[in-house]
Amino acid sequence: MGQVTIKKRVVGIDISLEATTYAIVDVKGDVVAMDSFPTMDYPEINQFISALSDHLINMVEENGGYESIRSVGISAPSANFMTGSIVNAPNLPWKGVIQLGALLRDRIGYAVAVANDADVRALGEHAYGLAKGMRDFVVVTMGTGLGSSIFSNGMIHKGTDGFAGEIGHTCIVNNGRQCTCGNKGCLEAYVATRGIIATAKELMEQSSAPSLMRDVENLTPKLITEFCEQGDELAIEVYRKTGELLGMGLANYASVVDPEAIIFTGGISRAGKWLFEPAKEVFDRCVFHNTSGKIKFLVSEDDRAANDVLGASVLAWEVREYSLFK
Repeated sequence: MGQVTIKKRVVGIDISLEATTYAIVDVKGDVVAMDSFPTMDYPEINQFISALSDHLINMVEENGGYESIRSVGISAPSANFMTGSIVNAPNLPWKGVIQLGALLRDRIGYAVAVANDADVRALGEHAYGLAKGMRDFVVVTMGTGLGSSIFSNGMIHKGTDGFAGEIGHTCIVNNGRQCTCGNKGCLEAYVATRGIIATAKELMEQSSAPSLMRDVENLTPKLITEFCEQGDELAIEVYRKTGELLGMGLANYASVVDPEAIIFTGGISRAGKWLFEPAKEVFDRCVFHNTSGKIKFLVSEDDRAANDVLGASVLAWEVREYSLFK
């Protein structure tokens, strides 16, 4: 009987608007090697796949070679696990349906699994983070967009076509702000990066109150948080209004799915109390009364890039092994 070699490493990849991070991860969850490159340097998908393939090949060759790798997992916005594709991503440069899994598999010869960034973050939190031991929770990613993943009865709930959890594109304001998805009034248009900046500009136009925000040409949620820490009342009001809408949207969400906790990740979650105190107040007031005060708000403190490649590595372990290099 021949000896079977069990491969003990996978590749995890996280694609975000700012950067594409890739890493080799072993069976214990330790990162063997990690690097990144700017996603927006490759606005054409075939150029991006070529660059990603080259980066991966170099890293693998320098860290154990092709025979050491079992499979690849990819986290990407608007990705669909069932098809292995990115589908109509509003914030990425590649439009339409991008068959990311098949494109990369054909270039590097490994099995490739692709999933929505929020779902991958949930896998990482469940395996290595705040959700370890939980069976029912929600992960909300807050950054350029607003995404979420529903972890139900120990598994990610994907829905019929793989698009469950799109809280960012639930309507919170009737006929409200235009969203990048094409609809109006989406929660993302108020509590993701563009929405927060839009709220700040509206408040500055409506008020003559002094604010540090007025002196900034390129305002960001991070700067608004810093101004809150300095006592800027108008900046504090930006996050109060944002938090109230976030709390309302999450109360509707939680009343349906009844999670043990809602875990927040992404850059905007670093707004801390300025965002989450008004959000939790509205949430507890509006959520189904039998769960009010019971659902925890938790903010992931892990490094985003490391956490997401770890989540992608969990995804890689779950895909059936396939390789041209056996």
